[in-house]
Amino acid sequence: MTPGAMRSGTLAEFRELDALSTAAMRARGQSTVADTDTENLTGAERLDRLATIFQSARQGGCIRTSGKICSIEASQVFATGLSSIAQLGDHVEIDCRNRVSFGEIVSIQPERVTIKLFCDELRCKIGARVTVCGQHLIHPDHSWKGRIVDAFANPIDDLGTLKKGGHGLPVKSASPPALSRNRVGEMVTTGILAIDLFTPVCAGQRMGLFAGSGVGKSTLMSMLSQTEGFDTIVVALVGERGREVREFIEDALGDNLQRTVVVVATSDESALRRRLAPRTAMAIAEYFSSAQQNVLLIVDSITRYAHACRDVALSAGELPVSRGYPPSTFAEIAQLLERAGPGTGEDGSITGIFSVLVDGDNTEEPVSDTLRGILDGHVVLDRKVAQEGRYPAIDLLTSISRLADTLWSAEERKLIVKLRSMIERYEDSRDIRSIGGYKPGTDPELDECVALVPKLYNGLIQHPQSAKIQDAFAHLSNLLIEE
Repeated sequence: MTPGAMRSGTLAEFRELDALSTAAMRARGQSTVADTDTENLTGAERLDRLATIFQSARQGGCIRTSGKICSIEASQVFATGLSSIAQLGDHVEIDCRNRVSFGEIVSIQPERVTIKLFCDELRCKIGARVTVCGQHLIHPDHSWKGRIVDAFANPIDDLGTLKKGGHGLPVKSASPPALSRNRVGEMVTTGILAIDLFTPVCAGQRMGLFAGSGVGKSTLMSMLSQTEGFDTIVVALVGERGREVREFIEDALGDNLQRTVVVVATSDESALRRRLAPRTAMAIAEYFSSAQQNVLLIVDSITRYAHACRDVALSAGELPVSRGYPPSTFAEIAQLLERAGPGTGEDGSITGIFSVLVDGDNTEEPVSDTLRGILDGHVVLDRKVAQEGRYPAIDLLTSISRLADTLWSAEERKLIVKLRSMIERYEDSRDIRSIGGYKPGTDPELDECVALVPKLYNGLIQHPQSAKIQDAFAHLSNLLIEE
């Protein structure tokens, strides 16, 4: 409805719209606008009143605004008639020859809006109707555990429809205020010796798993998904190969699937879907956290989320400023990650494990560098360690946990510092030892390193089928004193 349409409306139409507005406000649980004597309103007052009624009815779902497509490109379209009504991030429906396609408004200009499509296959024509649906909401429920959904939270596991919860949650929301958050909780025992010793994780902590391709990142993520002590696990598989999804669910999760919600957006899906999947997973994690449950959120990988954000931003006309990434990409990453962490009040925590696919094994590239500044620690997988057959291929010298000092006792901290020093000395002497320049007995400190570090390396080797280690330091003690 346009202002011109308001001016030409009859008094009967005015009252009909007023009744719709009142019904919409009552349905939303809001107080209605006081009765007005419409007969005595002036033209200007009636126009103002109509604008108020229109806005209220639109918010209540009684009115949906539509425009028309004016231009079509490969993966985006442009529509007129929505610039004064739509907001960035609104979802839209596009009438495409007896079917409906969905998109998101990514740019608003005075004459037209830019719509990025959730599906790259678009069969519509100039003049097709575009209807604004508003912000995308999901309705999580406790019965979602054990289910596999797509980026829109629609089931894809052939187990029937999902029960809708009582309240809709936006997939993109603000993080809790900094001073309202609780402190991080106690240590989480992952059962992975290298992590529990050198980079321990707290409940509510956000850890990054930095790795190039083919060094065991997905395997380590699957081992972390079996961590006990969480009420709910939410997994977002973003940009993964289609064949690996079922393998991860059946092999990695196994019986843990009954307390897990899996959100999937494979590599062949559009950039909008790959960007939406982590947001949907975060909203689901927030739902369970608000129910006083401790949640483990696993996102594999946050780098592909950054790539999707980059594609959408470039479509909206942003300029690349940092090795091809527009500024909004880094803001989107920070907004998503800040939603995880300790809850507020009686809420549970969201412990986040975010895998970072390091491009070309370069940990200084923009996404990796940004994530290191946001996360509470990072575990780095090294290709050289993997080539030696030591899995998980964790680089013990570059991996850190910013909360480790709050978890270690004074003796444990002293031991870990000593071990790091010995590992560094052992690695620095590798070339000398390989050419026969080292002779036992000439350097007692190096002799100790050569005797103990290989034992440590062998003891840290674990596989998904290995037994979980509950007391890491006791196991380490037994490991180092073995003959």
